[in-house]
Amino acid sequence: MKTSKRQHYHMDRRGLLRASAGLVGAAAVGSLLPSMALAQGIQAAQLSESDKADLTRVEDYLNGISSMKASFQQFTQGEGLAFGRIYLRRPGRLRVEYDPPSEILLIADGTLLSYYDAELNHIEQVPLRLSPMWFLLRDNVRLGGDVTVTSFKKAANAILIGMVQSDEPEAGSVLLEFGDKPLELRQWSITDSAGSEVRVGLYNTEFGIPLSAALFATPRKRPRNR
Repeated sequence: MKTSKRQHYHMDRRGLLRASAGLVGAAAVGSLLPSMALAQGIQAAQLSESDKADLTRVEDYLNGISSMKASFQQFTQGEGLAFGRIYLRRPGRLRVEYDPPSEILLIADGTLLSYYDAELNHIEQVPLRLSPMWFLLRDNVRLGGDVTVTSFKKAANAILIGMVQSDEPEAGSVLLEFGDKPLELRQWSITDSAGSEVRVGLYNTEFGIPLSAALFATPRKRPRNR
């Protein structure tokens, strides 16, 4: 008998909140992610001329994404599966909303990355630049300089690129997976500062669509009842 996605969903609220932080790779969000530095040195990947040409193709592709809407499937070891939708508008705008029963919302408004738990009426915020996924939201995506490519692998119809922020390696590492021919972002994995990995796969992806500014408004806590 086939099991639905809903039946597979079993993350509790605390686990989902932690995984949500990993989804966009915040370096630290209050008590959510314990601080633990990665290895001291950053080992850059040794790239051939062909690899560099493919990196340029990827940069051009990412810079061509003005907006994106997609459904996602998220997996975290020990926490299980979660599903939802992601909205992206460059530069700097991101919205991640999870399917029920989760009441967690993640919003990047261009400056801050906000984690809002509607069930607890609690919000945590960090500067957006502390997320290793910040490079994807920037006005000009460049896989070099303040981003260090740590691994590059090309397989049949796939390109995998690992990277960290050059000056903030403790913020976590990102592994991007693209389909090739045609080039298309398929999924990413983020390993946070505590060593926890979150894998996010995209499907039903739409590019270049109009997205309302209201989607990226910073969430506000509900006023307390007097």
